[in-house]
Amino acid sequence: MPKMKTKSSAKKRFKITGTGKVVYAQAGKRHGMIKRTNSQIRNLRGTAVMFDTDGYNVKKYFLPNG
Repeated sequence: MPKMKTKSSAKKRFKITGTGKVVYAQAGKRHGMIKRTNSQIRNLRGTAVMFDTDGYNVKKYFLPNG
């Protein structure tokens, strides 16, 4: 039986915390800042923790060894 491989795209986009939650970088800050409000830009800073159901799917299908 071959080994399960981690999806390369998921390896770059997600990280699993010590408690098993999935962390991701927030979308919407690459370009077009002039049309966003300052509060939007502030709130999109840093990373966010994924909801449990979505995180479960990411861990199951994309990061099986994570």
